[in-house]
Order: sequence, then structure tokens, then C-alpha cells
Amino acid sequence: MTGASDDERGFFAEMPAAAGKPAAKPHYHGHRKRLRDRFAQNGPGALADYELLEPMLFRVFPRRDTKQLSKALIGRFGSFAEVMGAPQRLLQEVDGIGETAALEIKVVAAAAERMAKGTIADRQVLSSWAEVITYCRAAMAFEPREQFRILFLDKKNVLIADEVQQVGTVDHTPVYPREVVRRALELSATAVVLVHNHPSGDPTPSRADIEMTKTIIDTAKPLGITVHDHVIVGKSGHASLKGLQLI
Repeated sequence: MTGASDDERGFFAEMPAAAGKPAAKPHYHGHRKRLRDRFAQNGPGALADYELLEPMLFRVFPRRDTKQLSKALIGRFGSFAEVMGAPQRLLQEVDGIGETAALEIKVVAAAAERMAKGTIADRQVLSSWAEVITYCRAAMAFEPREQFRILFLDKKNVLIADEVQQVGTVDHTPVYPREVVRRALELSATAVVLVHNHPSGDPTPSRADIEMTKTIIDTAKPLGITVHDHVIVGKSGHASLKGLQLI
């Protein structure tokens, strides 16, 4: 693990050239240009996961080959998306990745989440369902602990608020139906979409997930609040309780 004393910006600087000899141009300079050119000409689909990580690290490591670092990150976490979703402390466990590099990755991840959320703001959620799922997966799929999130909607099913109500353990989040309904009433919401993640990666709903959802539906219905769906997201995809006809 790289500590704070291992400053990425200076520790890996090139060794000075011998007196009287011109410094050799580092081999990775040409590699960086080729990578940028390939991205510019063909888009992100032309790059492997580790190659898409490399440009993020160029700024942090101006004088170091970032290919092996990027491959190490993919080897540790499995994919580009899982690197983006990894907690900062785990990123820093990868040899060569210090605080500066880990923060750079998390800033990019936050930007991606913010952009995904922007696609559902001020729009009817039910008519933008694919964007809702994309946002929820970006926000939660790779979290190491369960989170219970609620999308609060107005009478036109436009998003009023998006809130994480509870954060639990690796396999459980306490959910209190009365608190869900109370918050919906505070926001004058007439409908909600429930969302939570399964850190195991498997989005299959458990019996407890189904029973909890039915309890919230029964609590909310007399007060004029509709539960449109309960979506479970995981690394391997998502599951809709309504789509599965479980509610």
C-alpha cells in the first residue's frame, strides 16, 4: 500500500541523464499519443478497460508508464466499472496507487454518477426507465455495503428527491416502512420507487426483500402514495420486483 509519503507526482520522476548525453525520450510518450489518437478517432469502444483507465492517471503520473498500474487495478477489481465503484481505501491498496491517484479515480466516478442523475432530473421517471436504471447502477451497484434508496415522485411522476435512507452491512439494510411514508408525506410525494443494492453482485430478490416491499405498499396505499417498483441492483445487472410480478 502506498502511503502519503510516496508522492506520485515526484517519487517516480525519471533519473537525470548522464552528463553530456541527451535524455532519452521515455517510451511511454509515444504510447500516450497513440492511445489518445485511438480514442479521438474511434471512441471509447476501441479501448480495453485498462486503456480507458490510463488517461485518468496521466495527470497524476506525468513521468511514469501507467499501463501496468491500470492493468493492476483491473486485475484487483475485475472491470472498469468495478474500479470506478471501489472505495478509495481499497484503491490505495493497489501497489503504486496513492491518495492522489485514488482521488482522481473517484472524481471521475462522481462525475459519471452526476451525469447519469442529470438524465432523469425534471423528467417523468416511468418514461425514462432505462436512464433510471443506468443512474441507480452507477450510484449503487458497486457499493461495498447495502444501501436503501428512494426516488420520490410528484403526481406527474417527475423526480422530487433522491435520497439514501439507510446504509447497512454487506447483506442487510434495516428499512422502516413508517419512515419511508413519513418522508414521502414531508416531500408531498404521491409515488416512490424503492432501490437497493446487493454487494454480492446477484440482484435476485430475497424473501425478506419481497415482504418488506409489500409492507411498505400496504403502509403507503391508504395515504395515497403509490410504490411503482422496487429495483435491486448488483454488479451483474438488476431485478425489478414489479417486472418479476412479485408485487
